[in-house]
Amino acid sequence: MTRHLLTGEELTPDEVLAIVARAEELRAAPGASQVLAGRSMALIFEKPSTRTRVSFETGVAELGGHPLVLRSGELQLSRGESVRDTALVLSRHVAAIGIRTGPDAEVEELAEHASVPVVNMLTAGHHPCQALADLQTLQQRFGRLDGLKLAYVGDGNNVARSLAILGEKAGVQVAVASPPGYELEPVAGAQLTNDPAEAVAGANAVYTDVWVSMGDEATADERRAALAPYRIDDALLDRAAAGAVALHCLPAHPGEEITASVLYGERQAIWDQAENRRHAQKALLELLLTG
Repeated sequence: MTRHLLTGEELTPDEVLAIVARAEELRAAPGASQVLAGRSMALIFEKPSTRTRVSFETGVAELGGHPLVLRSGELQLSRGESVRDTALVLSRHVAAIGIRTGPDAEVEELAEHASVPVVNMLTAGHHPCQALADLQTLQQRFGRLDGLKLAYVGDGNNVARSLAILGEKAGVQVAVASPPGYELEPVAGAQLTNDPAEAVAGANAVYTDVWVSMGDEATADERRAALAPYRIDDALLDRAAAGAVALHCLPAHPGEEITASVLYGERQAIWDQAENRRHAQKALLELLLTG
């Protein structure tokens, strides 16, 4: 049976922990797995990307495979060919398909008709690959996951949703603080609040994301005003547990959702997160292709 990663719900708690452990092994020995030797992975990018493209392209190469990067406008999808037909054709040529797009429905339809694993590299609703890398980063910093607390402050978006879903599977308590009108819908195991101080109390990690994502430009000023009290600065970090670290999925806008002193300071693991995308995704692909 073909396995996909669309939201993170597809993984069991044991599989999440196994991915994190394997990601650390692959960090220490990047060429240890050749699960894609002699094969290719299609990487469809319908949105601009830095970390997702670089981490997947280099990761596939380290797994012995060929990353086939397909940008927006290069596929017949842009001229009306169906997602179903695209899935059927790609499945005849590649070992796996990754897609970074907007609508979750597009990824779901791709997976419905593909006979190879489909990986959600980012959609409007979910960012599971980022959350897996975040869990690896927490494991690195604290030597464990079970019993940790992660506080997410800001817009209750795709990143917050994926952290809540996968954090719960790993035994991480996730608290999400958002202003009224920007809240995350209830997710099993997640603590939801409008108060950032309440969310970060006792937290081992304090996480944020950009205030104005692609597609939000029309309401940029309104969003910045509503989210201003949710900025990560040293004062907010001081409310967290001793030794707490700041996290950010990037790209960052210093002075908006995070201060420059935190982003580039000693109380963060943000650049480790960016690196860990590659390792966690390699461990995920290994699971999907062999499990």
